[in-house]
Amino acid sequence: MTKQRGIGGLTGGAKDQLLADIRSAKKTRKERRPAPARQSAKAGKKAFDFSELDDVKQYRMQRAAAELIGIDNPFFRPHEALARDTTLIGNQTYINFASYNYLGLNGHPEVAEAATEAIRRYGTTVSASRVVAGERPFHRDLEKALADMHGVEDAVVMVSGHATNVTSIGHLMGPNDLVICDALIHNSITEGIKLSGAARMLFPHDNLDALEEMLANHRSRFERVLIAVEGLYSMDGDFPDLPRLIEIKRRHDAWLMVDEAHSIGVLGETGRGIAEYFGTDPTEVEIWMGTLSKTLSGCGGYIAGSSALVEYLKVGAPGFVFSVGIAPPVGAASAKAVEIMLREPHRVEALRENGRLFLELAAEAGLDTGPSMGYSVIPVITGDSVSAAMLSNSLFERGINALPIIYPAVAEKSARLRFFITSEHTREQIRQTVAATAEELGKIREQGSQFGKILGGA
Repeated sequence: MTKQRGIGGLTGGAKDQLLADIRSAKKTRKERRPAPARQSAKAGKKAFDFSELDDVKQYRMQRAAAELIGIDNPFFRPHEALARDTTLIGNQTYINFASYNYLGLNGHPEVAEAATEAIRRYGTTVSASRVVAGERPFHRDLEKALADMHGVEDAVVMVSGHATNVTSIGHLMGPNDLVICDALIHNSITEGIKLSGAARMLFPHDNLDALEEMLANHRSRFERVLIAVEGLYSMDGDFPDLPRLIEIKRRHDAWLMVDEAHSIGVLGETGRGIAEYFGTDPTEVEIWMGTLSKTLSGCGGYIAGSSALVEYLKVGAPGFVFSVGIAPPVGAASAKAVEIMLREPHRVEALRENGRLFLELAAEAGLDTGPSMGYSVIPVITGDSVSAAMLSNSLFERGINALPIIYPAVAEKSARLRFFITSEHTREQIRQTVAATAEELGKIREQGSQFGKILGGA
């Protein structure tokens, strides 16, 4: 696959047209007026064309600009085989850093056999919500395994990780309540807050002094307060001081919710998560949330905590009551993955060693890895979205698959490539990848700002 470097191949006419389009879009946004009253169907107005949405036009313009400077779309490339340390794309094998298969359990023979046996016995779906007629023994087996893994009384499993946060927060909190969360918290939590009608406040990332000050100033105005953090932040690869968070929430009479989507299988000697890492009593945290789709080789999410919390969600959370139960192969696979993770802690140790090696080599190469602590998530910050996309494509040319995270997912100056480390990566794969990343990023920076060259002050 051949790529154009810099702005090679961009004709004067093409550049003029692109500049004209960008100026026109800016002018349109400035001059935007309230839309006129809708015409009735009788007046012959056609059904609304979504291509007329301003956001759609803007995206298409950005995509055209990227194509003009030779940046292929790095997203939605189909993987044609199991994605672990390597993956198959376009019938070619790539070193893969775009998988959450942290402990290599997806594809493990015991996990696959558990899923296959579940299909033989129960089929591919339970066909209904568990409240109606979809309850099966493996549901409770999985929930017991998750509760035991966390060291709490019970757990409830739902069919979507994102929806688990949305429906749980939406059900637990209300208009007289406050949810205060880290500024980098996952979208699923912010969407849950919207659904609940609760007030929302953000404290600067991992700044627990700011959290405490906000609670001191605002706690008394609300009935219930929920503090929401992540066990390992999926964009930056760092994690909060859990013992201090527990002390803060006690003092201010708040609930604490920890989203462990990226820390199960990663933190702690046996992968039980951030409580094991800090040696903290897990019952000190009111709400543990996790997903099945990463270390646990399935799909869906769960809440773990007290039996009262789980019972309350089972009888009232819409995302549980009105959704189908976890499918048999998914539930059985995830339960087996929990078993293997706890039985084989050498996988967690291998992941930890690989993350440490990647972080050390990146530092030696002068790469900016932000606040990452060198576990399963390590970003390489490029500073702008164009550079991030170009770096991803340059590495792809060299047989390395790592995806960019660009604005608006992160601030423009924080655009990055995000490397997901697994226990299956070899030391040679890591060394090769870090060296190639440093080399290609150096080339891109020598070329200067691509947007600056295209826009020329527009």
